[in-house]
Amino acid sequence: MGESAPPPGLKLMDSEEFREHAHRMVDFVADYYRHIEKFPVRSQVSPGYLNDLIPAFAPQDPESFDDILADVSNIIIPGLTHWQSPSFFSYYPANSSTAGILAEILISGFNTVNFSWIASPAATELEIIVVNWLGKLLELPDSFLSGSSGLSHTAKSRLTYCLFYFLGNGKGGGVIQGSATEGMLVTLCAARSRAISKHTANGLVEEDVVRRLRAYTSDQTHMCLHKACKIAGIKLVVLPTTKETNYALSPALLRGAIEEGGDDVIPLYLGATLGTTSSAAVDPLLELGEIAQEYEMWFHVDAAYGGSACICPEYRHFLDGIEKADSLNVGTHKWLLTNLDCSVLWVKNARTLTSTLSVQSEYLRNKVWIQASEAGEVVDFKDWQVSLGKRFRLALKLWLVMRLYGSSKLKNYIIHHTCLARLFERKVTEDKRFEILVPCRFGLVCFRLKAIEASSVNALNENLLHAVNSNETTFITHTVLSGDFLLRMAVGGTLTEAKHVIKAWETIQKKATQLLSSK
Repeated sequence: MGESAPPPGLKLMDSEEFREHAHRMVDFVADYYRHIEKFPVRSQVSPGYLNDLIPAFAPQDPESFDDILADVSNIIIPGLTHWQSPSFFSYYPANSSTAGILAEILISGFNTVNFSWIASPAATELEIIVVNWLGKLLELPDSFLSGSSGLSHTAKSRLTYCLFYFLGNGKGGGVIQGSATEGMLVTLCAARSRAISKHTANGLVEEDVVRRLRAYTSDQTHMCLHKACKIAGIKLVVLPTTKETNYALSPALLRGAIEEGGDDVIPLYLGATLGTTSSAAVDPLLELGEIAQEYEMWFHVDAAYGGSACICPEYRHFLDGIEKADSLNVGTHKWLLTNLDCSVLWVKNARTLTSTLSVQSEYLRNKVWIQASEAGEVVDFKDWQVSLGKRFRLALKLWLVMRLYGSSKLKNYIIHHTCLARLFERKVTEDKRFEILVPCRFGLVCFRLKAIEASSVNALNENLLHAVNSNETTFITHTVLSGDFLLRMAVGGTLTEAKHVIKAWETIQKKATQLLSSK
């Protein structure tokens, strides 16, 4: 059978068909959000539920769009935990917005692949610009920014344009990663390469250098740093935190741990956090940064959660000391209305990063572009990230969010949630059966139900957690700090209002009353 002609009727991108189906899909998603409070917040299915509902083999013949949408309603939605529910108070938020969803339509429609400037000039340059926008909202030092703002492209020579646009006042810049894990991994690899170059130049063997390298962090740091260290082959020293420091990393403890390692250890990397997952603790950046500089460590600040709040003047002080850092990541997909995924990473010295991750192949070369690339006149984001390419998704989403809402509305959005968290905190403190063991910070409240006997308090709160989550209208999680089992109320959903916070609190009170009366 010949293969000179495509199969008859094979037309997979028809504009009118797309228009028809897209209208219906938009209606479907809009209705989902309109009725989202009717669904149980947490999925009620059992593991493996889909095996009996979806065939074992893909269909041979096309199926109708009607049938597919029906299956989404009847099969997929029951298996969702509804992160966009206004009564979802677990983990940390994963924000969605009209701007974010509309951007996804554009992104999928264009379907470009961004690995070099020539592969998608608009994607590359827009990413540089919007990362600068966010950096300025956060009042980051100029050393983290690309210095394109205020320059007329036509008024500058090509070389001057290159130096200012891509290098800025220093050698830094930003890139949008898919997650905080990716940001930590690439900076950890850059730090490792820098250390290997330095110490092998002084006569050490590379294998011996790698064996001695150590990364340091606290026991409150997100597991993504643990994962990054595993991938990079770096030993991680995890330092304990205490209630006395509100679970922030102690500079004195860090210094002691470094000195304890002696000459057999090469301090490589310090991971600090601005808004830990357990309790929203904030590490003292200035003091930790000074220690990192003293020992020539790469200092990374994970502000995946708390960083978004720092666009507000009320919270900017948490970034004091960021000038000491080598890199910083902020997850705008958590709390800044940018749909997953969009994690912004800034570095002070981009060259350290790109020299570590740069790859070249003949099929990536273009005579015109490669000259600009090798001269440093353009950015190739393939050298800033783990993956070679990425979708246009990141920059375009952040661009639409920042334009449709503006910085004033984004700031008000953050303050709205922090006020709701304070409302919940007040409710807890008014009920003498409960207590708050760590300060309420950002949108997180950690609390527990008191027990008559201290030995039973953890079991009591674990039972309370299960009781609250079993009622389908509220979903919260827990943490353990200094051996204490605490409930976490994380306020930050796009649709969350005061009435949802109050309803969640009333549910918690009701379940607590039932538990205590059964004792």
